[in-house]
Amino acid sequence: MDAFYASVEQRDDPSLKGQPVVVGGGTNRGVVAAASYEARRFGIRSAMPMAEALRRCGHLVRVKPRMLHYKKASESIFAIFREFTPLVEGLSLDEAFLDVTASVKLFGAPEMIAANIKQRISNDTALTASVGVAENKLVAKIASDLDKPDGLTVLTPALYSERLDPLPVRVIPGIGRKTLKRLQAIRISTVRDLRIADNRDLEPIFGRFTQNTRDRAAGIDSRSVVAGREEKSISAEETYDQDLSNPSDMVRELLRLSEKCATRLRKSSLAAGTIQIKIRRADFATFTRQRSVKPPANGTDQIYAIATELLNGWLGKNSNARVRLLGVGGSNLVPNEQPDFFASELTMSTSMIDETVDEIREKFGSLSVGRAKMLDR
Repeated sequence: MDAFYASVEQRDDPSLKGQPVVVGGGTNRGVVAAASYEARRFGIRSAMPMAEALRRCGHLVRVKPRMLHYKKASESIFAIFREFTPLVEGLSLDEAFLDVTASVKLFGAPEMIAANIKQRISNDTALTASVGVAENKLVAKIASDLDKPDGLTVLTPALYSERLDPLPVRVIPGIGRKTLKRLQAIRISTVRDLRIADNRDLEPIFGRFTQNTRDRAAGIDSRSVVAGREEKSISAEETYDQDLSNPSDMVRELLRLSEKCATRLRKSSLAAGTIQIKIRRADFATFTRQRSVKPPANGTDQIYAIATELLNGWLGKNSNARVRLLGVGGSNLVPNEQPDFFASELTMSTSMIDETVDEIREKFGSLSVGRAKMLDR
């Protein structure tokens, strides 16, 4: 989808059309979740600090995120996908891979299917999508970005060298900022440079993934489309208006985030085999700490206890740190199992409390009940 969150807001509020719009944090300490194409002309992009976005565009329009609304729009779009093929691998609310190999006899050539999907999305949701059509996931993904917004790009193997070679090397998945700097240091800046580079130059950078990286630069990708892709992690994080400097404030925030993470796990009927925290200092240096847990957990108190230990361990080496962002997450997710009836009374009682709180909030809203520890003095 094209600038999905921002496009939904412009669709719903005609006064925003043609305006530079960003969806994201309501304060200058937040980040941009999505930027309209009008905002992108100022160099504004997703994940940019809101303060920087405002510096680049003084008349920028900020809109508070409506995640449930975007999710509903996403469900309508994914329903259209599944009318053409059951093989839909969602990457996020606004992006997916579709394998239409078995759909050609019914719906026509792949580019015809792509055009029909785009038209259906436009008719049903008044939003635009950009589609890439290719023989594998890697090239289809790259193609989908070549003609945004509202684009449709078909790349056959005969066109790979012509269309892929001139592209910046950062279009290859897995090449982030640090890797990009190392590649630029050896004068590799395009996909072609990477494709024809000597292994002796690449191995110090990519190690055992050197051949795989060279394959990607040649448009080779053997990954299948995996329908019903499972979530890999569930987390909650927040950037604060003012840096946190008091450890007790950090611990209180950690409880709030642990509760959010745990609630999301339980709502998805999942438990986490690994609990992690994310800490970003005022100087933007970012740290993560994690710990395995057996059996996997989705209880608020369990997750909070582990998160607190991880934070205290970090604070032991960063005692005077000022913290800009905190996050709590769970990964190595598994289906939530039947409670252990031989568990301690304390474990059973906290599990029942979580279930009761979930039921109350489901009926009366998220602010209807909360923990006293999270209240201000």
